[in-house]
Amino acid sequence: MALLAQQIPRWLNSVKLSSSVTATQLRKCFPRAGKTLLPGFFAQPQLSSDDCFLRSGFKTYWTSSVWNSSQSANSSGQDINCAQSTLLPSVNEPSQKSQKIPSFDSELSLEGLDDLPPLSPLQPISEEEAIQIIADPPLPPSSFTLRDYVDHSETLKKLVLLGVDLSKIEKHPDAANLLLRLDFEKDIKQILLFLKDLGVEDNQLGTFLTKNYAIFSEDLENLKTRVAYLLSKNFSKVDIAQMVRNAPFLLSFSVERLDNRLGFFQKELELSVKKTRDLVIRLPRLLTGSLEPVKENMKVYRLELGFKRNEIQHMITKIPKMLTANKRKVTETFDYVHNVMCVPHHIIVKFPQVFNSRLFKVKERHLFLAYLGRAQYDPAKPNYISLDKLVSVPDEIFCEEMAKASVQDFEKFLKTL
Repeated sequence: MALLAQQIPRWLNSVKLSSSVTATQLRKCFPRAGKTLLPGFFAQPQLSSDDCFLRSGFKTYWTSSVWNSSQSANSSGQDINCAQSTLLPSVNEPSQKSQKIPSFDSELSLEGLDDLPPLSPLQPISEEEAIQIIADPPLPPSSFTLRDYVDHSETLKKLVLLGVDLSKIEKHPDAANLLLRLDFEKDIKQILLFLKDLGVEDNQLGTFLTKNYAIFSEDLENLKTRVAYLLSKNFSKVDIAQMVRNAPFLLSFSVERLDNRLGFFQKELELSVKKTRDLVIRLPRLLTGSLEPVKENMKVYRLELGFKRNEIQHMITKIPKMLTANKRKVTETFDYVHNVMCVPHHIIVKFPQVFNSRLFKVKERHLFLAYLGRAQYDPAKPNYISLDKLVSVPDEIFCEEMAKASVQDFEKFLKTL
């Protein structure tokens, strides 16, 4: 057996010298395992009969050399060194005693390293490598607050920087889901630029978007169409910007609805086009809010309080909030001013600000004037007290100019009520 092991390397060496079979040529003769069946599995090359014989010769030599090295260290050491120098000259290094002879299979596998699949995430790593890994906190599948998603969403981060109050938006689950699905560059940026061009300032964007977050679901062309409609109705750009800031939902209404609202107020209140336009500029919520309070208040002013239509027109053009005021508050204020203070309708019509003030303030000042004997609201008589000043001026001016008393006296009187 030892003799056979010594003859095989010599025979292989003669074959190599006569046929000029180098390691590179052998690779060309042997098809590489380039086709992948599954990740980690490669197709085996098909070999010819001669190639199979040569390959079996390599393996036989490898087996015999290893066996001989285990039997006799002195004699086999020289044969192994000789085989290394003649069979694999391209892989020899200076320290031949400590180097192992690579097999042909290992040489092919080194050539195919580029074709190997990526490392598995389940591959074990050292403790030093594990310490260097920075893992982000997992994204919660569901939550009651948007705070859990801010660190994971670039859109939410930028909205917070703009001043948007996410704590108010998250009360509406549909709105929260909408914001999480939006892309800032594709869906939000163009809306922000549109609002900026319209006249909404940077410090107003947060408040606007907190109230009307649904504007991000609107088509930009539809928004431009609604602005163009308002311009066609002789609303200036400054007026439109003011209306949008005071009524953030204005641009969320279609052109048809805006047109119907303008037509309703012009017809119901019998106002001219200019007065109708001025009315909605001062109170743009009339175009976005419900019409039921408006209709109800119109009946109250006309039927319950006894005002004429032209008197109602005059009051609402001066104080548009009277159209949306609380019905109970309106009736209580009118009852006290008209029946207790004895102020007639025509004077109330001249000073409708009384409906926009707090009733307890009117009562306190009237009772103090009555205590001093100065509660006189008829402009045709001396010591006339204007309703406008009665409800609008601060306590210092009221005491000095109307009551002719000190503020301390007024405060002492309030303690007796």
